[in-house]
Amino acid sequence: MTKLRVAILSILLLAICLGQQRQPAARLVRSPSRGTHGAVAAGSEYATEAGMRMLFSGGNAVDAGVAALLAASVAEFSHLGLGGEAPILIRTRDGKVYAIAGVGTMPKLATADYFRQHKVTDDEMLEPPEPKGLKAWLPVVGILPALVPGTPEAALVALRDFGTKSFAEAVEPAIELADGFPIDEMRSNAIARSTEYLERWPASRRIFLPGGAVPRPGEILRQADLARTLRSMVAVEKQALASGASRGQAMDAVRDFFYRGDIAHRIDDFSKKNGGLLRYEDMAAFRIEPEAPVATTFHGYTVYKPGFWSQGPAMIQTLDILEGYDLRAMGLNSPQYIHTLVEALKLAYADRDTYYGDPKFVHIPEERLLSKEYAAERRKLIGDQASLDFRPGNAEPNPPQHPFFSNIDRRPIDDALKAKDTTCVDAIDKDGVAFSSTPSGGWMPTYIAGDTGIPLSQRAQSFLLVPGHPNELAGGKRPRVTLSPTLVTNPDGTLITLSTPGGDNQDQALIQVLFDSIFFGMNAEAAVEAPRFQTDHLVSSFDNHAMRPGSLLLDERMQPNLAAEMQNRKHLVEIRSRYNSGAAPVMIRFHPSGLIEAGADPFYYRNSQAW
Repeated sequence: MTKLRVAILSILLLAICLGQQRQPAARLVRSPSRGTHGAVAAGSEYATEAGMRMLFSGGNAVDAGVAALLAASVAEFSHLGLGGEAPILIRTRDGKVYAIAGVGTMPKLATADYFRQHKVTDDEMLEPPEPKGLKAWLPVVGILPALVPGTPEAALVALRDFGTKSFAEAVEPAIELADGFPIDEMRSNAIARSTEYLERWPASRRIFLPGGAVPRPGEILRQADLARTLRSMVAVEKQALASGASRGQAMDAVRDFFYRGDIAHRIDDFSKKNGGLLRYEDMAAFRIEPEAPVATTFHGYTVYKPGFWSQGPAMIQTLDILEGYDLRAMGLNSPQYIHTLVEALKLAYADRDTYYGDPKFVHIPEERLLSKEYAAERRKLIGDQASLDFRPGNAEPNPPQHPFFSNIDRRPIDDALKAKDTTCVDAIDKDGVAFSSTPSGGWMPTYIAGDTGIPLSQRAQSFLLVPGHPNELAGGKRPRVTLSPTLVTNPDGTLITLSTPGGDNQDQALIQVLFDSIFFGMNAEAAVEAPRFQTDHLVSSFDNHAMRPGSLLLDERMQPNLAAEMQNRKHLVEIRSRYNSGAAPVMIRFHPSGLIEAGADPFYYRNSQAW
């Protein structure tokens, strides 16, 4: 009898231990999207539906990505417009990876001295200056921060070189949306927050405040001018095809129509009449061709990012620094894990803020910054306590000065003007063709270029006015942007795409989502829903380029004692809601088995679909 009791007790104890070891994970808000033919993940259901239409009709992932991008530029007007930017990464069926630098250039009439001397008007800024920020910076709204539109060129080049559909087919969902679609709460709220600015600009007021009122959720918003512009582009393609042009030549005709034809002339005329710097000559000179991405190897994976005109290489630098640690052994979101990642990110971002800029205009010590040897040197700087200093490395003799050491004079910025808005578009198909993009620019408050219906970008604010800095403003130059799509491959056939809004936080969020997947076995949805941290220990790429040394923002869902432990390490800790994480990523993972799995952050209304 005693032996029986002992046996029963042993079985019960074993069951309890197993139960403790196999506690169910927190229930996901949404299930992963799974299929074997293809998947699309983006910032709205309108965008993912547009992409899926391409897949259902025989198109590949690039067709799906371009269609989703164009649809998003219409329906997600709170976050981007056709006149904005769209950096893209593409993997072809044969495994080659390309970057498309969908970022426009600064008008050639612009100079750093012009903006250093420019007095900000009420239409560009509302608040007076106060201490502790960069003294010289650019307007954040209106026509002066407009670049040459980058999105149309990027979309057309991607579709021409790597897609299978015509422009007419890819843009059809976007035209339907421009004809009218029911807006949601997010878009209605974005208009309401921007009303005082939209009322000043006739074209914007006519579109977004029909009848002088903010459209309510569920009301049909019509963008007739934009629909007409898109149809005129389709007509050019059809005319070229009817004249015997090839598919690629017909798309080049559309490019010429936009940048060297009627649309360019109309944008030029609008800019001249409204005090802008953008001219026909800027539009006509803008051309993009696919280029090589930057990349690194990390624990058997190859990670691809856009070049030094973006912040993408900062993720490469961070990965190289972190390669020297056993991150899995530290435990997900343990104090040591978070401390190590944050300190590595600080070092990479210090280099970003010191060295990065448009490679067509400045020399960047790319080979040194991306070398494993340099990363090993930087790794030695990570100690047990948080660094409160900005510590760029010595990547070249006589390096540029970090902006922290520049003259500072912060100005508070109206919440409606702060640059928080971007979206994301990713697609993978059954053949391993992949598309990852981080479209942005032309967000609310939207400045429409007259009767074209095209929102102009505000991206010039990402330039610095620090004399001699690699990212100092110049005519014809691209600002160093935060937009940073990601593509990851593995010899076993694994393929991953990731992208997110979030500005300076993009690569911080994406590296955590990637690790959740490859180190901690999370499916695509679990990875994007998992709690994340963020640091603002960097030079903001927007507004007045604020800096918050030592900052660490933790998700409210992280373990209760974590904040105290991080504070003991001298991090300046804040707790934030899962609904205010500073990013909203999507992820698609192609498994060696043929499974294609997509996840989308539900806390900021991301969407994914698979087939």
